[in-house]
Amino acid sequence: MVEMKQRPVVYVVSDSVGETAELVVKAAASQFNGAGVEVRRIPYVEDTGTIDEIIYLASQANALIAFTLVVPEIKNYLIERAAAKNVETVDIIGPMLNKIETLTGKEPRYEPGLVYRLDEDYFRKVEAIEFAVKYDDGRDPRGIMRADVVLIGVSRTSKTPLSQYLAHKRLKVANVPLVPEVEPPQELFKISAKKCIGLKISPEKLNDIRAERLKALGLKAQANYANIERIKEELVYAEDVMNRIGCPVIDVSNKAVEETANLISSMFQRK
Repeated sequence: MVEMKQRPVVYVVSDSVGETAELVVKAAASQFNGAGVEVRRIPYVEDTGTIDEIIYLASQANALIAFTLVVPEIKNYLIERAAAKNVETVDIIGPMLNKIETLTGKEPRYEPGLVYRLDEDYFRKVEAIEFAVKYDDGRDPRGIMRADVVLIGVSRTSKTPLSQYLAHKRLKVANVPLVPEVEPPQELFKISAKKCIGLKISPEKLNDIRAERLKALGLKAQANYANIERIKEELVYAEDVMNRIGCPVIDVSNKAVEETANLISSMFQRK
């Protein structure tokens, strides 16, 4: 009877998901056509008891332990206990941590799973940007109910650039233009007033902005859009709507978009 040869085993140990270590092990094994290597991934290892169990299993299988452990106490325990049991180990992330620490002059945070939190943060940002585009300029009132922040104001009070800037801060923003001839969406009066931000501006400043906008479009600056009396009418109407809602109001007359966005962001971070 022919004795079956035991497959080589690598235990992949991580205090997070362990995908990084597993990919490295499989990439290395692929250079040997896989070499029949069996990879056993053990994620979320956070205690010495689990380490002892893994080392026992590895010693029985004559296995290698590859690990991505960033918490120094757990990592050092694994290295010391494995050496005592003659189990070979490979620290996959440690050397890179050391090199980056030397390169940057900063100490690592030693927090498991940060890369996945960063990915999650990235996707939240993308989702917020898509949200701002979808619910820009009052296109769909349903966005008002789903938004983290709702910006209201007359035309050219920087609602759209503010929405995009805030989206990069992971806030889902809908914005609604206020026009005297158009009744504001009823959703504005159903949401919490604290979620809504009114944007006001001086008539003179708005007149300058709109006149420049018309020039950029090749239109006459005397159009009703930039007429000072029309502008005052719009601003009075907008103020009335903001008072009805009871929302916070920010004067953007002399503020850059970044300044206003940071002000709004800090308001919602406090909440």
